Amino acid sequence: MIFSAQQIFSDDQAITGDADSTNVIDLGVPGTPYGAAAALNDDVGKGAKIPLLVQVTADFNTLTSLNINLSTGATTALGTTIATQNILLADLVAGKQFNLDFLPNGIVERYLGIEYDVVGTDPTLGNITAGIVMGVQTNVTGA
Repeated sequence: MIFSAQQIFSDDQAITGDADSTNVIDLGVPGTPYGAAAALNDDVGKGAKIPLLVQVTADFNTLTSLNINLSTGATTALGTTIATQNILLADLVAGKQFNLDFLPNGIVERYLGIEYDVVGTDPTLGNITAGIVMGVQTNVTGA
């Protein structure tokens, strides 16, 4: 997979409790084409599938599971969850990869990011790298 610095949400981010991704992507404001009466509608999830990858870069401890929520918002505070995945502690080991397959339809707010929601006790160990990628490797074994 290929990460772009402009499309990364978390870069080896330590997750020690509920947190937003270190980075939030500003999708911009849709403009009004010349001669049009109104601004274009915006939905980055339409069209070709855009893969999103989450990779554990350091083993987690103590929590029961981690909810990874792809969220949008009118501000960088996000707040609207549009996709979620729950990952159990047994799967939160370094090298493990998860993907939400692609950005879903309906992303119409300006900002996009990830909200990490710890279930159980806050971990003292555990890091994640996550972002929009060019493609997701599917022949990984042992991770």
